[in-house]
Amino acid sequence: MIKSSLARKVVMALSGLFLVFFLGQHFVINITSVIAPDTFNSWSHFMGYNPLVQYLLQPILIAGVVVHFVMGFILELQNSKARGVRYVKYKGDANASWVSRNMLISGGVVLAFIALHFYDFWLPEIAYKYIESNPEDATRYHAETVHKFEPIWRMVLYIIAFVLLALHLLHGFASSFQTMGVNNKYTPTIKLVTKIYAIAIPLGFVFIAIYHHLNPITH
Repeated sequence: MIKSSLARKVVMALSGLFLVFFLGQHFVINITSVIAPDTFNSWSHFMGYNPLVQYLLQPILIAGVVVHFVMGFILELQNSKARGVRYVKYKGDANASWVSRNMLISGGVVLAFIALHFYDFWLPEIAYKYIESNPEDATRYHAETVHKFEPIWRMVLYIIAFVLLALHLLHGFASSFQTMGVNNKYTPTIKLVTKIYAIAIPLGFVFIAIYHHLNPITH
């Protein structure tokens, strides 16, 4: 059990950086569904059937998600108790930015989105392979992905989730380095790079969702 507040912050920072790395890797694979469907099928099939990915990396990813958000909720509860009383009047960003003050809200929505994403893609994949015992089909992934974005409500939900993810990353990504003690001449560059990443990657996912909604597969 992690009891130290500093230790919890370090664990949350490390798990956050791990999830940011995964997010970038996830985007690289998913953008190929737009520019190279055959490559998307090939990479998705590899990720779906490679034992190392399935039985080692996937459990680590799930654990990383759980640890990151549990630590975040615990720290937010601690901070709320420590503050005791709220500010009498909020004066713009004099006390804290909107993003930093609402990390729990944006994080909660992102967690709900991850649950939706698992429901949309991970559970059907598990059912396809282990419950229905279907034979391997390395060409099915692109069509299945495009089909998911055909309903406008799902596209809108994904867009909202990625906008909130961007807000979450705008504060959380750079803060992770600060928590790890990185405070030197490279700090301004780190802040700039993390800000670009926090905007560009979620925007890329928004583009993927819109693109597939507007370009359904016709039979």
